[in-house]
Amino acid sequence: MTTEPVAAETGRDFIRDIIQADLDSGRHKGIVTRFPPEPNGYLHIGHAKSIALNFGIAQEFSGRCHLRFDDTNPTREEQEYIDSIQADVHWLGYDWGTDLYYASDYFERLYDWAEGLIRDGHAYVDDQSPEEIRLTRGTLTEPGRNSPFRDRSAEENLDLFRRMKAGEFQNGARVLRAKIDMASGNINLRDPVLYRILHATHPRTGDRWSIYPSYDYAHGQSDAIEGITHSICTLEFEDHRPLYEWLLEKLPVPSKPRQYEFARLNLTYTLLSKRVLTQLVRDGHVSGWDDPRMPTIAGLKRRGVPPAAIREFVKRIGVAKANSVVDVGMLEFCIREHLNKTALRRMAVLRPLKVVIENYPEGQVEELEAVNHPDDPAAGTRRIAFGRELYIERDDFMENPPKKFFRLSPGSEVRLRYAYFIKCREAIKDAAGEVVELRCTYDPLTKGGNAPDGRKVKATMHWLSAAQSVPAEIRIYHQLFAKPNPDAANFAADLNPRSLEILKDARIEPAIAATNSSEVMQFERQGYFVRDRDSTPDRPVFNRTIGLRDSFAKG
Repeated sequence: MTTEPVAAETGRDFIRDIIQADLDSGRHKGIVTRFPPEPNGYLHIGHAKSIALNFGIAQEFSGRCHLRFDDTNPTREEQEYIDSIQADVHWLGYDWGTDLYYASDYFERLYDWAEGLIRDGHAYVDDQSPEEIRLTRGTLTEPGRNSPFRDRSAEENLDLFRRMKAGEFQNGARVLRAKIDMASGNINLRDPVLYRILHATHPRTGDRWSIYPSYDYAHGQSDAIEGITHSICTLEFEDHRPLYEWLLEKLPVPSKPRQYEFARLNLTYTLLSKRVLTQLVRDGHVSGWDDPRMPTIAGLKRRGVPPAAIREFVKRIGVAKANSVVDVGMLEFCIREHLNKTALRRMAVLRPLKVVIENYPEGQVEELEAVNHPDDPAAGTRRIAFGRELYIERDDFMENPPKKFFRLSPGSEVRLRYAYFIKCREAIKDAAGEVVELRCTYDPLTKGGNAPDGRKVKATMHWLSAAQSVPAEIRIYHQLFAKPNPDAANFAADLNPRSLEILKDARIEPAIAATNSSEVMQFERQGYFVRDRDSTPDRPVFNRTIGLRDSFAKG
Protein backbone atom coordinates (compact mmCIF):
# COMPACT_ATOMS: atom_id res chain seq x y z
CA MET A 1 0.00 0.00 0.00
CA THR A 2 1.42 3.38 -0.95
CA THR A 3 1.46 6.27 1.46
CA GLU A 4 1.61 9.99 0.97
CA PRO A 5 5.25 11.08 1.35
CA VAL A 6 5.87 12.85 4.63
CA ALA A 7 8.56 15.47 4.99
CA ALA A 8 11.00 14.82 7.84
CA GLU A 9 10.10 16.62 11.06
CA THR A 10 12.50 19.45 11.83
CA GLY A 11 11.16 20.72 15.16
CA ARG A 12 12.85 20.07 18.49
CA ASP A 13 11.41 18.96 21.81
CA PHE A 14 12.65 17.33 24.99
CA ILE A 15 12.34 13.80 23.58
CA ARG A 16 14.28 14.64 20.43
CA ASP A 17 16.90 16.34 22.61
CA ILE A 18 17.24 13.13 24.66
CA ILE A 19 17.63 11.04 21.52
CA GLN A 20 20.21 13.39 20.05
CA ALA A 21 22.18 13.28 23.32
CA ASP A 22 22.04 9.45 23.33
CA LEU A 23 23.42 9.34 19.80
CA ASP A 24 26.12 11.95 20.56
CA SER A 25 27.26 10.05 23.67
CA GLY A 26 27.34 6.70 21.88
CA ARG A 27 24.65 5.16 24.12
CA HIS A 28 22.88 4.08 20.93
CA LYS A 29 24.19 3.63 17.41
CA GLY A 30 20.69 3.70 15.92
CA ILE A 31 17.18 4.61 17.01
CA VAL A 32 14.24 2.20 17.21
CA THR A 33 10.83 3.41 18.38
CA ARG A 34 7.43 1.72 18.34
CA PHE A 35 3.73 2.46 18.19
CA PRO A 36 1.95 -0.25 20.26
CA PRO A 37 -1.87 0.01 19.96
CA GLU A 38 -4.31 -2.41 21.53
CA PRO A 39 -6.52 -3.86 18.76
CA ASN A 40 -9.74 -3.26 20.69
CA GLY A 41 -11.01 -0.13 18.96
CA TYR A 42 -10.30 2.42 16.28
CA LEU A 43 -7.46 4.94 16.47
CA HIS A 44 -8.34 8.57 17.28
CA ILE A 45 -6.76 12.01 16.93
CA GLY A 46 -4.82 11.45 20.17
CA HIS A 47 -3.15 8.39 18.66
CA ALA A 48 -2.19 10.53 15.67
CA LYS A 49 0.06 12.55 17.98
CA SER A 50 1.84 9.40 19.17
CA ILE A 51 2.07 8.01 15.63
CA ALA A 52 3.55 11.23 14.29
CA LEU A 53 6.01 11.40 17.19
CA ASN A 54 7.26 7.81 17.01
CA PHE A 55 7.36 7.48 13.24
CA GLY A 56 8.59 11.05 12.84
CA ILE A 57 11.51 10.48 15.22
CA ALA A 58 12.48 7.28 13.42
CA GLN A 59 12.42 9.10 10.10
CA GLU A 60 14.31 12.14 11.35
CA PHE A 61 17.09 10.09 12.96
CA SER A 62 17.28 7.49 10.15
CA GLY A 63 15.95 4.80 12.46
CA ARG A 64 12.99 2.42 12.49
CA CYS A 65 9.54 2.53 14.01
CA HIS A 66 7.77 -0.76 14.72
CA LEU A 67 4.03 -1.24 14.61
CA ARG A 68 3.28 -3.70 17.41
CA PHE A 69 -0.18 -4.83 18.41
CA ASP A 70 -0.56 -5.34 22.15
CA ASP A 71 -2.92 -8.29 21.70
CA THR A 72 -2.96 -9.54 25.29
CA ASN A 73 -6.72 -9.44 25.88
CA PRO A 74 -8.51 -11.76 23.42
CA THR A 75 -11.98 -10.94 24.80
CA ARG A 76 -11.79 -7.40 23.36
CA GLU A 77 -9.70 -7.83 20.21
CA GLU A 78 -10.98 -8.19 16.66
CA GLN A 79 -9.39 -8.46 13.22
CA GLU A 80 -11.49 -5.46 12.17
CA TYR A 81 -9.51 -3.29 14.57
CA ILE A 82 -6.16 -4.68 13.43
CA ASP A 83 -7.04 -3.93 9.80
CA SER A 84 -8.33 -0.44 10.59
CA ILE A 85 -5.24 0.48 12.63
CA GLN A 86 -2.90 -0.51 9.81
CA ALA A 87 -5.02 1.40 7.29
CA ASP A 88 -5.08 4.51 9.52
CA VAL A 89 -1.30 4.57 10.07
CA HIS A 90 -0.75 4.27 6.32
CA TRP A 91 -3.34 6.95 5.59
CA LEU A 92 -1.58 9.35 7.96
CA GLY A 93 1.50 8.93 5.77
CA TYR A 94 3.66 6.49 7.74
CA ASP A 95 4.99 3.03 7.01
CA TRP A 96 6.53 0.38 9.25
CA GLY A 97 8.09 -1.56 6.38
CA THR A 98 8.74 -5.14 7.53
CA ASP A 99 8.55 -4.23 11.22
CA LEU A 100 5.03 -5.43 12.02
CA TYR A 101 4.83 -7.35 15.31
CA TYR A 102 2.38 -8.67 17.88
CA ALA A 103 2.84 -9.19 21.61
CA SER A 104 1.45 -12.67 20.97
CA ASP A 105 4.62 -13.37 18.96
CA TYR A 106 6.39 -13.45 22.34
CA PHE A 107 3.89 -15.41 24.47
CA GLU A 108 6.16 -18.46 24.78
CA ARG A 109 9.20 -16.44 25.80
CA LEU A 110 7.17 -14.31 28.21
CA TYR A 111 5.84 -17.47 29.85
CA ASP A 112 9.33 -18.95 30.21
CA TRP A 113 10.56 -15.73 31.79
CA ALA A 114 7.61 -15.78 34.21
CA GLU A 115 8.67 -19.26 35.36
CA GLY A 116 12.14 -17.79 35.90
CA LEU A 117 10.68 -15.07 38.13
CA ILE A 118 8.95 -17.78 40.19
CA ARG A 119 12.14 -19.84 40.55
CA ASP A 120 14.05 -16.72 41.65
CA GLY A 121 11.41 -15.87 44.26
CA HIS A 122 10.15 -12.78 42.41
CA ALA A 123 6.63 -14.02 41.59
CA TYR A 124 3.91 -16.11 43.20
CA VAL A 125 0.48 -17.53 42.44
CA ASP A 126 -2.28 -15.81 44.40
CA ASP A 127 -5.61 -17.55 45.06
CA GLN A 128 -7.37 -14.39 46.23
CA SER A 129 -10.32 -13.17 44.20
CA PRO A 130 -9.98 -9.97 42.15
CA GLU A 131 -12.06 -8.18 44.78
CA GLU A 132 -9.85 -9.41 47.62
CA ILE A 133 -6.74 -8.30 45.76
CA ARG A 134 -8.28 -4.87 45.25
CA LEU A 135 -9.22 -4.52 48.92
CA THR A 136 -5.76 -5.52 50.16
CA ARG A 137 -3.90 -3.29 47.72
CA GLY A 138 -4.10 -0.27 50.00
CA THR A 139 -4.56 3.37 49.04
CA LEU A 140 -2.36 6.33 48.21
CA THR A 141 -2.02 7.00 51.95
CA GLU A 142 -2.17 3.46 53.37
CA PRO A 143 0.11 0.51 52.55
CA GLY A 144 -1.25 -2.70 51.13
CA ARG A 145 -1.42 -6.03 52.97
CA ASN A 146 0.49 -9.13 51.99
CA SER A 147 -1.49 -11.93 50.41
CA PRO A 148 -1.81 -15.05 52.58
CA PHE A 149 -0.36 -16.93 49.56
CA ARG A 150 2.67 -14.66 49.15
CA ASP A 151 5.13 -17.02 50.82
CA ARG A 152 4.37 -20.20 48.91
CA SER A 153 7.41 -22.17 47.84
CA ALA A 154 8.80 -21.82 44.34
CA GLU A 155 7.89 -25.47 43.71
CA GLU A 156 4.24 -24.97 44.65
CA ASN A 157 4.03 -21.76 42.63
CA LEU A 158 5.52 -23.43 39.56
CA ASP A 159 3.09 -26.32 39.84
CA LEU A 160 0.09 -23.99 40.13
CA PHE A 161 1.31 -21.72 37.33
CA ARG A 162 1.76 -24.67 34.98
CA ARG A 163 -1.70 -25.93 35.85
CA MET A 164 -3.06 -22.43 35.16
CA LYS A 165 -1.44 -22.63 31.73
CA ALA A 166 -2.92 -26.09 31.18
CA GLY A 167 -6.42 -24.68 31.66
CA GLU A 168 -7.17 -26.51 34.89
CA PHE A 169 -8.71 -23.54 36.71
CA GLN A 170 -11.64 -21.24 35.99
CA ASN A 171 -11.36 -17.57 35.02
CA GLY A 172 -10.45 -15.45 38.04
CA ALA A 173 -9.51 -18.42 40.25
CA ARG A 174 -5.81 -17.51 40.42
CA VAL A 175 -3.33 -14.94 39.15
CA LEU A 176 0.43 -14.70 38.98
CA ARG A 177 1.75 -11.64 40.82
CA ALA A 178 5.16 -10.04 40.97
CA LYS A 179 6.66 -10.13 44.48
CA ILE A 180 7.88 -6.59 45.05
CA ASP A 181 6.67 -4.46 47.99
CA MET A 182 3.12 -4.16 49.29
CA ALA A 183 4.16 -1.05 51.28
CA SER A 184 5.58 0.79 48.28
CA GLY A 185 4.49 4.39 47.83
CA ASN A 186 3.88 3.51 44.17
CA ILE A 187 0.75 1.37 43.99
CA ASN A 188 1.98 -0.15 40.72
CA LEU A 189 4.77 -1.88 42.71
CA ARG A 190 2.40 -3.50 45.20
CA ASP A 191 2.71 -6.99 43.78
CA PRO A 192 1.12 -6.26 40.39
CA VAL A 193 -0.63 -8.98 38.42
CA LEU A 194 1.53 -10.47 35.67
CA TYR A 195 -0.81 -13.21 34.38
CA ARG A 196 -4.52 -13.92 34.66
CA ILE A 197 -6.59 -16.92 33.66
CA LEU A 198 -8.70 -16.19 30.59
CA HIS A 199 -10.39 -18.98 28.69
CA ALA A 200 -10.94 -17.18 25.39
CA THR A 201 -10.06 -17.74 21.77
CA HIS A 202 -7.27 -15.46 20.63
CA PRO A 203 -7.42 -14.01 17.08
CA ARG A 204 -3.90 -15.27 16.33
CA THR A 205 -3.09 -18.09 18.78
CA GLY A 206 -6.55 -19.65 18.92
CA ASP A 207 -7.17 -21.75 22.05
CA ARG A 208 -3.54 -22.52 22.76
CA TRP A 209 -3.36 -20.32 25.84
CA SER A 210 -5.55 -20.22 28.95
CA ILE A 211 -3.47 -17.50 30.60
CA TYR A 212 -2.53 -14.10 29.23
CA PRO A 213 0.11 -11.57 30.33
CA SER A 214 -0.85 -8.16 31.65
CA TYR A 215 -0.01 -5.07 29.63
CA ASP A 216 2.66 -4.04 32.14
CA TYR A 217 4.37 -7.42 31.86
CA ALA A 218 4.16 -7.77 28.07
CA HIS A 219 4.96 -4.16 27.21
CA GLY A 220 8.52 -3.68 28.44
CA GLN A 221 9.63 -7.19 27.55
CA SER A 222 8.30 -6.81 24.01
CA ASP A 223 10.28 -3.57 23.77
CA ALA A 224 13.39 -5.41 24.93
CA ILE A 225 12.92 -8.32 22.53
CA GLU A 226 12.55 -5.95 19.58
CA GLY A 227 15.54 -3.81 20.58
CA ILE A 228 13.48 -0.66 21.11
CA THR A 229 15.79 2.13 22.23
CA HIS A 230 13.22 4.72 23.30
CA SER A 231 9.82 3.54 24.55
CA ILE A 232 7.70 6.68 24.31
CA CYS A 233 4.43 6.66 26.27
CA THR A 234 1.84 9.16 27.42
CA LEU A 235 1.99 10.61 30.93
CA GLU A 236 -0.43 8.15 32.54
CA PHE A 237 2.33 5.53 32.27
CA GLU A 238 4.84 7.60 34.25
CA ASP A 239 3.92 5.82 37.48
CA HIS A 240 4.33 2.49 35.68
CA ARG A 241 7.96 3.21 34.74
CA PRO A 242 9.43 1.80 38.01
CA LEU A 243 7.67 -1.52 37.27
CA TYR A 244 8.87 -1.37 33.66
CA GLU A 245 12.44 -1.00 34.93
CA TRP A 246 12.04 -3.61 37.72
CA LEU A 247 10.98 -6.27 35.24
CA LEU A 248 13.81 -5.43 32.82
CA GLU A 249 16.25 -5.74 35.73
CA LYS A 250 14.92 -9.11 36.93
CA LEU A 251 14.56 -10.80 33.53
CA PRO A 252 17.22 -12.04 31.06
CA VAL A 253 16.13 -9.59 28.36
CA PRO A 254 18.33 -9.03 25.28
CA SER A 255 18.27 -5.23 25.57
CA LYS A 256 17.42 -2.50 28.07
CA PRO A 257 15.06 0.08 26.55
CA ARG A 258 14.17 3.24 28.43
CA GLN A 259 10.68 4.63 28.84
CA TYR A 260 9.92 8.33 28.35
CA GLU A 261 6.57 10.05 28.86
CA PHE A 262 4.94 12.97 27.08
CA ALA A 263 1.62 14.77 27.48
CA ARG A 264 -1.34 13.17 25.77
CA LEU A 265 -3.62 15.17 23.50
CA ASN A 266 -6.77 16.66 25.02
CA LEU A 267 -9.13 18.70 22.81
CA THR A 268 -12.03 20.96 23.66
CA TYR A 269 -15.49 19.65 22.68
CA THR A 270 -13.94 16.18 22.44
CA LEU A 271 -13.64 13.00 24.48
CA LEU A 272 -10.94 10.50 23.53
CA SER A 273 -11.64 7.82 26.12
CA LYS A 274 -11.89 4.47 24.37
CA ARG A 275 -14.70 3.54 26.74
CA VAL A 276 -16.69 6.61 25.73
CA LEU A 277 -16.03 6.13 22.02
CA THR A 278 -17.07 2.48 22.24
CA GLN A 279 -20.25 3.46 24.11
CA LEU A 280 -21.09 6.12 21.55
CA VAL A 281 -21.05 3.42 18.87
CA ARG A 282 -22.80 0.71 20.87
CA ASP A 283 -25.58 3.00 22.09
CA GLY A 284 -26.27 4.33 18.61
CA HIS A 285 -25.36 7.96 19.33
CA VAL A 286 -23.29 7.81 16.13
CA SER A 287 -23.54 5.63 13.03
CA GLY A 288 -20.25 3.82 13.64
CA TRP A 289 -16.55 4.22 14.34
CA ASP A 290 -16.18 6.21 11.12
CA ASP A 291 -19.07 8.57 11.76
CA PRO A 292 -17.72 11.98 10.64
CA ARG A 293 -18.53 13.43 14.09
CA MET A 294 -16.19 10.96 15.77
CA PRO A 295 -12.60 11.98 16.65
CA THR A 296 -11.38 8.68 15.22
CA ILE A 297 -8.93 8.71 12.32
CA ALA A 298 -11.56 6.83 10.29
CA GLY A 299 -14.16 9.49 11.17
CA LEU A 300 -11.84 12.36 10.29
CA LYS A 301 -10.97 10.67 7.00
CA ARG A 302 -14.64 10.18 6.10
CA ARG A 303 -15.29 13.80 6.98
CA GLY A 304 -12.64 14.83 4.47
CA VAL A 305 -9.91 16.00 6.83
CA PRO A 306 -6.58 15.73 4.95
CA PRO A 307 -3.82 13.72 6.66
CA ALA A 308 -1.41 16.60 6.01
CA ALA A 309 -3.64 18.88 8.12
CA ILE A 310 -3.54 16.40 11.01
CA ARG A 311 0.25 16.17 10.77
CA GLU A 312 0.51 19.98 10.75
CA PHE A 313 -1.79 20.20 13.77
CA VAL A 314 0.31 17.69 15.71
CA LYS A 315 3.45 19.60 14.79
CA ARG A 316 1.98 22.90 15.96
CA ILE A 317 0.84 21.66 19.37
CA GLY A 318 4.30 20.19 20.00
CA VAL A 319 5.52 17.63 22.54
CA ALA A 320 5.31 18.69 26.18
CA LYS A 321 5.78 17.14 29.63
CA ALA A 322 2.62 18.59 31.18
CA ASN A 323 -0.97 17.80 30.21
CA SER A 324 -3.08 20.62 28.82
CA VAL A 325 -6.20 21.11 26.71
CA VAL A 326 -5.85 22.27 23.11
CA ASP A 327 -8.58 24.41 21.58
CA VAL A 328 -10.25 22.46 18.77
CA GLY A 329 -10.14 25.73 16.82
CA MET A 330 -6.44 25.05 16.22
CA LEU A 331 -7.27 21.78 14.48
CA GLU A 332 -9.93 23.57 12.42
CA PHE A 333 -7.41 26.26 11.46
CA CYS A 334 -4.96 23.63 10.17
CA ILE A 335 -7.72 21.96 8.15
CA ARG A 336 -8.86 25.25 6.60
CA GLU A 337 -5.34 26.41 5.87
CA HIS A 338 -4.56 23.21 3.96
CA LEU A 339 -7.86 22.99 2.08
CA ASN A 340 -7.82 26.65 1.07
CA LYS A 341 -4.67 25.89 -0.90
CA THR A 342 -5.70 22.55 -2.38
CA ALA A 343 -9.49 22.38 -2.79
CA LEU A 344 -11.02 23.18 -6.18
CA ARG A 345 -13.93 25.65 -6.11
CA ARG A 346 -17.44 24.65 -7.08
CA MET A 347 -20.95 26.01 -6.53
CA ALA A 348 -23.73 24.32 -4.60
CA VAL A 349 -27.03 25.63 -3.28
CA LEU A 350 -27.82 23.93 0.00
CA ARG A 351 -31.27 25.40 0.71
CA PRO A 352 -32.65 26.28 -2.73
CA LEU A 353 -35.01 29.15 -3.53
CA LYS A 354 -36.18 29.35 -7.15
CA VAL A 355 -35.51 32.47 -9.20
CA VAL A 356 -37.20 33.20 -12.52
CA ILE A 357 -35.51 35.85 -14.67
CA GLU A 358 -38.48 37.24 -16.51
CA ASN A 359 -36.60 39.09 -19.26
CA TYR A 360 -34.25 36.19 -20.07
CA PRO A 361 -35.34 34.30 -23.21
CA GLU A 362 -37.24 31.10 -22.51
CA GLY A 363 -35.42 27.95 -23.60
CA GLN A 364 -32.07 29.75 -23.92
CA VAL A 365 -29.02 28.36 -22.13
CA GLU A 366 -25.57 29.92 -22.21
CA GLU A 367 -22.31 28.72 -20.77
CA LEU A 368 -20.21 30.94 -18.58
CA GLU A 369 -16.59 30.49 -17.58
CA ALA A 370 -15.82 29.82 -13.91
CA VAL A 371 -12.44 29.68 -12.18
CA ASN A 372 -11.46 26.39 -10.51
CA HIS A 373 -9.07 27.99 -8.01
CA PRO A 374 -8.52 31.75 -7.59
CA ASP A 375 -4.90 31.35 -6.47
CA ASP A 376 -3.88 28.60 -8.89
CA PRO A 377 -4.15 29.49 -12.58
CA ALA A 378 -2.93 25.99 -13.46
CA ALA A 379 -6.18 24.59 -12.07
CA GLY A 380 -7.89 26.05 -15.13
CA THR A 381 -11.54 26.89 -15.66
CA ARG A 382 -14.85 25.13 -16.28
CA ARG A 383 -18.13 25.95 -18.00
CA ILE A 384 -21.35 26.43 -16.05
CA ALA A 385 -24.83 26.73 -17.50
CA PHE A 386 -26.99 29.84 -17.07
CA GLY A 387 -30.67 30.03 -17.95
CA ARG A 388 -34.02 31.64 -17.22
CA GLU A 389 -34.67 29.60 -14.04
CA LEU A 390 -32.07 29.48 -11.29
CA TYR A 391 -31.62 28.50 -7.67
CA ILE A 392 -30.11 30.75 -5.02
CA GLU A 393 -29.65 30.19 -1.29
CA ARG A 394 -32.84 30.84 0.68
CA ASP A 395 -30.75 32.82 3.22
CA ASP A 396 -29.67 35.17 0.42
CA PHE A 397 -33.17 36.68 0.21
CA MET A 398 -35.10 38.70 2.78
CA GLU A 399 -38.45 40.30 2.09
CA ASN A 400 -38.00 42.91 4.80
CA PRO A 401 -34.25 43.21 5.25
CA PRO A 402 -32.44 45.04 8.05
CA LYS A 403 -30.32 48.05 7.16
CA LYS A 404 -27.05 46.19 6.51
CA PHE A 405 -28.48 43.28 4.54
CA PHE A 406 -26.96 43.68 1.06
CA ARG A 407 -28.11 40.49 -0.61
CA LEU A 408 -31.34 40.09 -2.54
CA SER A 409 -34.57 41.79 -1.44
CA PRO A 410 -37.48 43.40 -3.31
CA GLY A 411 -36.09 46.22 -5.46
CA SER A 412 -32.43 45.47 -4.70
CA GLU A 413 -29.75 44.49 -7.20
CA VAL A 414 -26.95 41.93 -6.71
CA ARG A 415 -24.25 40.29 -8.77
CA LEU A 416 -24.50 36.57 -9.64
CA ARG A 417 -21.00 35.13 -9.61
CA TYR A 418 -19.53 34.80 -13.13
CA ALA A 419 -22.89 35.94 -14.59
CA TYR A 420 -25.01 39.09 -14.47
CA PHE A 421 -26.60 41.67 -12.21
CA ILE A 422 -30.16 40.75 -11.28
CA LYS A 423 -32.87 42.79 -9.55
CA CYS A 424 -35.75 41.32 -7.54
CA ARG A 425 -39.18 42.49 -8.70
CA GLU A 426 -41.55 40.25 -6.75
CA ALA A 427 -41.63 37.46 -4.15
CA ILE A 428 -44.17 34.68 -4.78
CA LYS A 429 -45.61 33.01 -1.66
CA ASP A 430 -47.49 29.79 -1.04
CA ALA A 431 -50.74 29.43 0.93
CA ALA A 432 -48.79 29.40 4.20
CA GLY A 433 -47.14 32.71 3.39
CA GLU A 434 -43.70 31.27 2.73
CA VAL A 435 -41.68 32.68 -0.15
CA VAL A 436 -41.33 29.93 -2.80
CA GLU A 437 -40.16 31.84 -5.86
CA LEU A 438 -38.59 35.16 -6.83
CA ARG A 439 -39.40 37.07 -9.99
CA CYS A 440 -36.34 38.99 -11.14
CA THR A 441 -34.88 40.80 -14.14
CA TYR A 442 -31.31 40.78 -15.37
CA ASP A 443 -29.13 43.35 -17.08
CA PRO A 444 -27.62 41.71 -20.18
CA LEU A 445 -24.89 44.38 -20.31
CA THR A 446 -23.40 43.20 -17.00
CA LYS A 447 -22.16 39.81 -18.22
CA GLY A 448 -19.08 38.82 -16.26
CA GLY A 449 -20.17 40.88 -13.27
CA ASN A 450 -19.45 44.49 -14.14
CA ALA A 451 -21.79 47.29 -15.26
CA PRO A 452 -20.73 49.50 -18.21
CA ASP A 453 -22.28 52.53 -16.50
CA GLY A 454 -20.09 51.97 -13.46
CA ARG A 455 -22.87 51.29 -10.96
CA LYS A 456 -21.87 49.10 -8.03
CA VAL A 457 -23.59 46.35 -6.08
CA LYS A 458 -22.66 45.33 -2.58
CA ALA A 459 -23.22 41.57 -2.80
CA THR A 460 -22.06 38.72 -5.01
CA MET A 461 -24.09 35.53 -4.70
CA HIS A 462 -23.62 31.98 -5.91
CA TRP A 463 -26.37 30.27 -7.90
CA LEU A 464 -27.13 27.27 -10.09
CA SER A 465 -29.19 26.62 -13.17
CA ALA A 466 -32.44 24.92 -12.18
CA ALA A 467 -32.43 22.67 -15.24
CA GLN A 468 -28.75 21.72 -15.30
CA SER A 469 -28.02 21.39 -11.56
CA VAL A 470 -28.15 17.98 -9.85
CA PRO A 471 -30.07 17.10 -6.67
CA ALA A 472 -27.90 15.95 -3.77
CA GLU A 473 -27.96 15.21 -0.06
CA ILE A 474 -25.69 17.36 2.08
CA ARG A 475 -24.73 16.45 5.63
CA ILE A 476 -23.70 19.36 7.83
CA TYR A 477 -21.68 18.18 10.83
CA HIS A 478 -21.15 20.15 14.02
CA GLN A 479 -19.31 19.27 17.21
CA LEU A 480 -20.58 16.05 18.79
CA PHE A 481 -20.58 17.63 22.25
CA ALA A 482 -22.30 20.89 23.16
CA LYS A 483 -19.83 21.81 25.93
CA PRO A 484 -16.11 22.55 25.54
CA ASN A 485 -15.35 20.23 28.49
CA PRO A 486 -17.83 17.31 28.24
CA ASP A 487 -18.13 15.03 31.27
CA ALA A 488 -16.78 11.57 30.46
CA ALA A 489 -18.74 10.08 33.35
CA ASN A 490 -22.06 11.37 31.97
CA PHE A 491 -21.17 12.11 28.37
CA ALA A 492 -24.66 11.43 26.99
CA ALA A 493 -25.97 14.50 28.84
CA ASP A 494 -23.48 16.70 27.02
CA LEU A 495 -24.18 15.47 23.49
CA ASN A 496 -25.06 18.17 20.97
CA PRO A 497 -28.62 17.46 19.72
CA ARG A 498 -27.80 19.45 16.56
CA SER A 499 -24.53 17.75 15.69
CA LEU A 500 -25.92 16.55 12.34
CA GLU A 501 -28.14 18.42 9.91
CA ILE A 502 -29.22 16.61 6.72
CA LEU A 503 -30.25 18.69 3.73
CA LYS A 504 -32.05 16.41 1.27
CA ASP A 505 -33.00 19.00 -1.36
CA ALA A 506 -29.65 20.60 -2.11
CA ARG A 507 -28.47 21.25 -5.67
CA ILE A 508 -24.92 20.89 -6.97
CA GLU A 509 -23.01 21.65 -10.15
CA PRO A 510 -22.86 18.84 -12.71
CA ALA A 511 -19.06 19.03 -12.36
CA ILE A 512 -19.44 17.96 -8.73
CA ALA A 513 -21.81 15.11 -9.48
CA ALA A 514 -19.70 13.84 -12.37
CA THR A 515 -16.66 13.05 -10.27
CA ASN A 516 -16.25 10.08 -7.94
CA SER A 517 -13.17 11.66 -6.45
CA SER A 518 -12.57 11.55 -2.71
CA GLU A 519 -10.84 14.94 -2.95
CA VAL A 520 -12.35 17.73 -0.88
CA MET A 521 -13.95 20.63 -2.78
CA GLN A 522 -14.85 24.11 -1.63
CA PHE A 523 -18.49 24.91 -2.20
CA GLU A 524 -18.20 28.68 -2.61
CA ARG A 525 -19.49 30.68 0.35
CA GLN A 526 -20.41 27.43 2.13
CA GLY A 527 -17.37 25.47 3.22
CA TYR A 528 -15.40 22.39 2.29
CA PHE A 529 -17.18 19.19 1.31
CA VAL A 530 -16.29 15.62 0.37
CA ARG A 531 -18.27 12.86 -1.31
CA ASP A 532 -19.51 10.25 1.17
CA ARG A 533 -19.45 6.51 0.60
CA ASP A 534 -23.26 6.48 0.93
CA SER A 535 -23.48 8.17 -2.48
CA THR A 536 -25.27 6.38 -5.30
CA PRO A 537 -25.10 7.12 -9.05
CA ASP A 538 -28.45 8.93 -8.93
CA ARG A 539 -28.12 10.41 -5.44
CA PRO A 540 -24.75 11.91 -4.49
CA VAL A 541 -24.13 12.54 -0.79
CA PHE A 542 -21.59 15.04 0.52
CA ASN A 543 -20.24 15.64 4.00
CA ARG A 544 -19.17 19.06 5.16
CA THR A 545 -15.57 18.83 6.27
CA ILE A 546 -15.52 22.28 7.79
CA GLY A 547 -17.05 25.72 7.33
CA LEU A 548 -15.20 28.66 5.83
CA ARG A 549 -15.06 30.52 9.13
CA ASP A 550 -13.98 29.59 12.63
CA SER A 551 -17.13 28.33 14.34
CA PHE A 552 -15.56 29.10 17.74
CA ALA A 553 -14.47 32.65 17.01
CA LYS A 554 -15.77 35.15 19.51
CA GLY A 555 -17.81 37.94 18.11
